[in-house]
Amino acid sequence: MNTTATTTHYPAATTHERAESHTLTVLVDNEPGVLARVIGLFSGRGYNIDSLTVSETEHQKHLSLITIVTTGTPMVIEQIKHQLERLVPVHRVVDLTVTGKAIERELALVKVRGKGEHRVEALRLADAFRARVIDATTESFVFEITGKSDKIDQFVELMLPIGLVDVSRTGVVAIGRGAEAM
Repeated sequence: MNTTATTTHYPAATTHERAESHTLTVLVDNEPGVLARVIGLFSGRGYNIDSLTVSETEHQKHLSLITIVTTGTPMVIEQIKHQLERLVPVHRVVDLTVTGKAIERELALVKVRGKGEHRVEALRLADAFRARVIDATTESFVFEITGKSDKIDQFVELMLPIGLVDVSRTGVVAIGRGAEAM
């Protein structure tokens, strides 16, 4: 018996889609297991979550808002949105990146160790970034900073050579602009 292996060559895609960061808000029932189902959708398909925040937003209706920042090609982002919409406890999915009318913020606590000139420099930078001192000892500060993620990234980078010890971040929270509800 003579067998011949064949290889099929497919033409390369003519356009290369770039991965983009998108902020999705997902309105869900506030019940046990919902977050696990949403996260399971991401992990089961190999999608990454860059940031995740969850909180009950409508106590009387038992609804929670999940804010997810994820990265993917436009096709992958569309797949994620459609798959989220099919989950039973999901009421609505909004891609705030596509609407273009959103406010995004993050909170971080940044601990910096330093004495002398390092302390002075840390305080100067904190003032420039509008970070507040929420704890101080003779050897360290804890700053609270809010803003866009890239602002927090810049602040952390500048604190590295001064004596950055720890960073704790909340993840992105976002809301659409204007009078309409989610």
